[in-house]
Amino acid sequence: MIRVVLFLVAVGLAASAAVLLADQPGQVSITWFGYHAEPPVPLLILVIAVISIVVWSVLLMLIRAPRRIASGVRQRRAVRGHRAITRGLIAVGAGDLKTARRFAGEAKRFAGDEPLALLLAAQSAQLSGNRPGAEVIFRQMADQSTTRMLGLHGLFVEAQRRHDLPAARAIAEEAVDNNPAAGWAAQAVLDARCAEHDWAGALKALDSNLKSGLIDKPTFRRSRAVLLTARALSGEERDAVRTDVLEAVKLSPGLVPAAALAGRLLAEAGDVRKASRMLEAAWRLNPHPDLAETYAHVRYGDSARDRLARVQSLARQSGENPEGLLAVARAAVDAREFGAARTALGPLIASPTRRVALLMAEIEEADSHDVGRARQWTARALSAAHDPAWTADGLVSDKWLPVSPATGRLDAFQWKVPLADLNPRGAVIEQADVPAVAAPQPAPEPATTPAAEPAPAPAEADHQVVSEAAVPPEPAPAPRQEVILPAVVARRPPTGDAQRVDAVIPLVHSPDDPGPDGELVEEPDPTSPGSESWRRRGLLR
Repeated sequence: MIRVVLFLVAVGLAASAAVLLADQPGQVSITWFGYHAEPPVPLLILVIAVISIVVWSVLLMLIRAPRRIASGVRQRRAVRGHRAITRGLIAVGAGDLKTARRFAGEAKRFAGDEPLALLLAAQSAQLSGNRPGAEVIFRQMADQSTTRMLGLHGLFVEAQRRHDLPAARAIAEEAVDNNPAAGWAAQAVLDARCAEHDWAGALKALDSNLKSGLIDKPTFRRSRAVLLTARALSGEERDAVRTDVLEAVKLSPGLVPAAALAGRLLAEAGDVRKASRMLEAAWRLNPHPDLAETYAHVRYGDSARDRLARVQSLARQSGENPEGLLAVARAAVDAREFGAARTALGPLIASPTRRVALLMAEIEEADSHDVGRARQWTARALSAAHDPAWTADGLVSDKWLPVSPATGRLDAFQWKVPLADLNPRGAVIEQADVPAVAAPQPAPEPATTPAAEPAPAPAEADHQVVSEAAVPPEPAPAPRQEVILPAVVARRPPTGDAQRVDAVIPLVHSPDDPGPDGELVEEPDPTSPGSESWRRRGLLR
């Protein structure tokens, strides 16, 4: 608004001056280079004003010309640099190393040390495997305020790739100091302190993550409970251990190691009622043998029958959970109440696990003194299903650990049935997404072969196991039906690409265990006459 008023005032003054000059008659006599002119005064003033404006404009254009030329050159270079950065990043994402290198050089030439140009150069170096060159660029980015976090992240990744854990931790801590809300850095610091069993430092890092909004409240409560339990298990001062474990149980009532330790400490202090309530609450959330064992011995001086009664009352709170039945059976065996033990294991005998089979073997030997049946149950335990165990990242531990030894992940161990790993470490056999193939057919029986033997009985056929080794099958007179079996491939470690296994490994159903009541059939001697129906047994590797 002020500019409009000033413009109107200027126009008014100019008009007034023009009117004033027009009202003043007069002439000017000019003689120059033999020419004589007598123009009116207003016309002379107008000519002088026009000439002054033209001269000023030309001078101003000449003064500004170098700056405009330089600005145009910079603008064209910036456009070419941004175009090179865009195409280079696309080439990096597509894995085109040659194109990425070309555009990275062009971006460096036209864009200089711009953040995106440095990022393109670093990623091109990483794509080509030039790790030292990538680290130099990331260090250059870390020295600039605008790209410091990006450079630190790149240096952290490179330190992890060369397995330099101290350097990775130092870089992560520097990143946290610059920006506590950087999730990758905060998690790296927490994992590093957990790996070093620095539980106090880990708790401090966890509090910082909560303040920065990196984790939610439930995750914070669970993680803090795990860290407090870890510090309590490694502590020596009784009062500090009790304080930590009670807080851990308060934060996460279903954390088994915390509840079991708290129950033992409270029982030692004579607070049986509080220990029982705490163990019962943890049992309802997560039935576990450690809780049942602690609950049975929470009152010192009880007899074995008293402990059995306590375990039975605890098991009723979890219904038909197998852990409750196993806990009752264990307590009943300790109390020499074998009938109660058999009753508790009754629902589990149909498909026994190893713990069930071993308990039945102990019962048979201690109750009926039947060594044969005890050995049968012990043999069943060798091939029985696995029981739940503390499992994390493919590792099985006999006790709970706060951190996974494989990945360093906090609160990784879970009480569950682990996967059976019967193979040595190496290539992993897994299902492949390929069409099913037929199992190899036995070779035709030669014409000189005597009369064919009868087909094996169904029960005997069910107990045949196909071996991975190439064992020539015995000829059979009756044609076999084609069995469709899935093909498998081997997945190699991350250092190489996945390759297919040429040989097809047939996967067949293992024979059912007849149990202790089943009839034991003696296998025929393969060297004796009439044993053509014998098949070589093997283990599926």
